[in-house]
Amino acid sequence: MKKILSCILFATMASPVFAQQDVNMGIIPAPLSVQKNNGTFVLDKTVVIVAAQPETSKAADLLNAYIAAQGGFALREAKSVTSKQKAIVLTTDGADQLPAEGYKISVTANKIQVTGKGAGLFYGVQSAMQMIPAKTGESFSIQAAEINDYPRFKYRGMHLDVARHYFPVSFIKKFVDMMSQYKLNNFHWHLTDDQGWRIEIKKYPKLTSVGGSRNGTIIGRYPGVANDNQEYKGFYTQDEVKEVVAYAATKYINVIPEIEMPGHASAAIAAYPELSCFPDRPTPIDAKTPWAGSRSGKQVQQTWGVFQDVFVPTENTFKFLENVMDEVIALFPSKYIHVGGDECPKDYWKESEFCQKFIKDNNLKDEHGLQSYFIQRMEKYINAKGRSIIGWDEILEGGLAPNATVMSWRGLEGGIASAQQKHDVIMTPSTNGLYLDYNQSKSPDEPTSIGGYSPMNKIYEYDPVPAVLTAEEQKYIIGVQANLWTEYIKTPAKVEYDILPRMYALAEIAWTPLNRKDIKNFTEERVPLHLARLDKTDTHFWVPTPIGQTDGVIDGDRFTIDLKTPMPGAQVYYTLDGTRPSEYATLYSAPLKFELAKGDKRVLRTIVITPTGRRSVVTETIFNNGSASVKPAK
Repeated sequence: MKKILSCILFATMASPVFAQQDVNMGIIPAPLSVQKNNGTFVLDKTVVIVAAQPETSKAADLLNAYIAAQGGFALREAKSVTSKQKAIVLTTDGADQLPAEGYKISVTANKIQVTGKGAGLFYGVQSAMQMIPAKTGESFSIQAAEINDYPRFKYRGMHLDVARHYFPVSFIKKFVDMMSQYKLNNFHWHLTDDQGWRIEIKKYPKLTSVGGSRNGTIIGRYPGVANDNQEYKGFYTQDEVKEVVAYAATKYINVIPEIEMPGHASAAIAAYPELSCFPDRPTPIDAKTPWAGSRSGKQVQQTWGVFQDVFVPTENTFKFLENVMDEVIALFPSKYIHVGGDECPKDYWKESEFCQKFIKDNNLKDEHGLQSYFIQRMEKYINAKGRSIIGWDEILEGGLAPNATVMSWRGLEGGIASAQQKHDVIMTPSTNGLYLDYNQSKSPDEPTSIGGYSPMNKIYEYDPVPAVLTAEEQKYIIGVQANLWTEYIKTPAKVEYDILPRMYALAEIAWTPLNRKDIKNFTEERVPLHLARLDKTDTHFWVPTPIGQTDGVIDGDRFTIDLKTPMPGAQVYYTLDGTRPSEYATLYSAPLKFELAKGDKRVLRTIVITPTGRRSVVTETIFNNGSASVKPAK
């Protein structure tokens, strides 16, 4: 019997009907419940927006600005309306009965009512904006429905590394905006590392004047091919930090600063060498990158990786870090202060007579015990200031600090162990797609990156609660986060490319209950609508390849290939002769059918081009019937 294989992919049309047909009405993340009813609400110039309470006026302004941008008209605002007047009503009445961050939306033929308070009202407005379909004529038609919603996890985070590459305040605000639109509520701001110290500390000005500047950066993927020998610098003043924190608060986003310790300390040590175990010893040069720095004195690192020069556990070092924390805590109202704790080599501690004596005098088992002591001592100081620490999962080694929250990044094991020890956990495993600096496809067209493979679907399929935990232990999984490390991300455009649309998947696994997740509805109905909106803006994003097409080899002798585009208005072009597709290749318009003789193969290459001309990477599938050579072409 001959084998028949079909690659079935999906496209949507940019029609106002589409969002109405979607069971989730175009909302990302999918709400807890959506009950559609008969009828529609017609949104036009005659509608009045009602915001009778002080808290609802800002939400009304936000919604009205969106309607004006999408429809070309703004609604008249009022404190009340008659029962016959079509209206959008924003209210806090009854919001006290809703769960934390929860909201309700009711759509009838005559009224849209959004109920919530604080973050809940804000999120309700975000969902209401996503429900508005494409404009038809002079109005929008929104299907009648009842929506009830609140989050699965209280912690829903995005991380941005600004130490390897610095991004201006204007972009940090845009990053916060993108988070808020998808109900993410914690911005993890990675401010210090070996390649730069990016936050002003007034007691220690050299942290930014020296530690905030490196004298070059390797060119290409590690170990690179040369050094650009260009000074790279940048930092945030305390006034700028306050500006970002205040702005994020208006979007119901908490900003968590990360100050790395005891490792990833090269920038601080370059500024103040006495913080090193060996103050007079030059910064070691990575043997793989001989071009990455001078051979005299301490330096801010010019290459990537993990470095031996870490903080020495002297009283001077602890006083330095306490003083730094005093200024950081004054800037950030966050309950959490992130102290890093990851990738701390022990070589210098092993070599240092002071450190070995310190281990013995304090009855520590070994260098892992010293790291535990270091983190626990800083935790005690931070706790005394009314704050709590977060650390990467290496802080488990040598014993957890008593009140620490753990970010499990090296896989699931750190999170499991921490929850079993009754510590709060934020799951952020690189193994499950949550490192957004990894590649989104296997195509050679992907820009230079750290490597790895984290497609959107991998994130979506991940459940942050490990199945091995008991019901009681699962309560310690307080949330989930995706991380963006910026060794190979130099520009805001590349940040956007890497986080979109994968941030949509993060938002859904952070907010939506498991029984409401539906990957087909997510990828084939809702994501296309959101990308179609993005395509009309100046925001960059990764253009999805045809849904269902995978890189690799498919064996068989008869094939039917049913290709459709992954977003409204986009087009798929293809080749079958191994050449690179472009808009001058064949435009896909009907299913492809072909047979292969024994020993034969055929190479399908596709590219997606959006209405504004953005392009996907080229995706290659090899259809093979016993050919001796089936290796994907480059």
